[in-house]
Amino acid sequence: MNKLSVIVPCFNEEDSINLFYDTIEKVFVSIQKEWEFVPEYWFIDDGSSDKTLDQLRKLKKLDPEHVHYVSFSRNFGKEAALYAGLQYSTGDLVTVMDVDLQDPPELLPEMIKGIKNEGYDIVGCRREDRKGEPVIRSFFSNLFYKLINAISHTQFISGVRDYRLMTRQVVNAILSVTENNRFSKGIFSWVGFKTKYLTYKNRDRARGKTSWSFWQLFNYSIEGIINFSEVPLSVATFIGILSCIIAVLGLCFIVVRTLIHGNPVAGWPSLVCIMLLIGGVQLFCLGIVGKYVGKIYLESKNRPIYIIKEQK
Repeated sequence: MNKLSVIVPCFNEEDSINLFYDTIEKVFVSIQKEWEFVPEYWFIDDGSSDKTLDQLRKLKKLDPEHVHYVSFSRNFGKEAALYAGLQYSTGDLVTVMDVDLQDPPELLPEMIKGIKNEGYDIVGCRREDRKGEPVIRSFFSNLFYKLINAISHTQFISGVRDYRLMTRQVVNAILSVTENNRFSKGIFSWVGFKTKYLTYKNRDRARGKTSWSFWQLFNYSIEGIINFSEVPLSVATFIGILSCIIAVLGLCFIVVRTLIHGNPVAGWPSLVCIMLLIGGVQLFCLGIVGKYVGKIYLESKNRPIYIIKEQK
């Protein structure tokens, strides 16, 4: 029989695991009426501090044939959890889902149809709205997608989730991208392949609270921009050139004014402001370059993306 691997990153999700498992098991009943797919669950415990690992151990005893889990030695982040799940999955088809049920499991049969009947390699899901989210978060999220699509050659579709169904060929292509600084939404798009997206209305978490703060999401968006665009480096260069042109023009103006009107005493406040402006521009450009250099530094260390504490 064909195997469908379900990758489920978990971080402090002790209240959601059993509910998720019961919900998706019901979906597999409907799937098996039309296709001969057996489930393979890979729960990735991303260094949880609650009883998530205990719940996974109990679930493994309940269904030892289909349930598997990997527990990290500490919190390495969702990107590392996704990568680990893809590495350990063995299914003919592989899907990535959040354990909080914000990704509708009932869409899986339609996603399978897209691959089996319509010839797609990837069937992803995107939210048609952000109802229920804070207004500020929605605003900055939409702004991020507009910005990154304007400066990156890789296409990013607004509202797309990590939730998608992929063929084994696609998974192997993603695993071939072994960089440590990972941004999965970009990698999913960068590898290409024939892709279809299903839309659904935004859902609230079934249980618990999100572990993503606004600042974490902001940093995550910066990571995405740096990983998939060199435009910020060009911006730094442009700002430097513009500063030089303004300085030359200012110098010419001072020389001409001195020749015509003499050499009046200049005020020191304007001089201080100019120095602070130029210093700020230099530090800003240096910061942009530093971010890219920092990424190179981390990649050169070649550290493992994650470390496993327990696996079954």
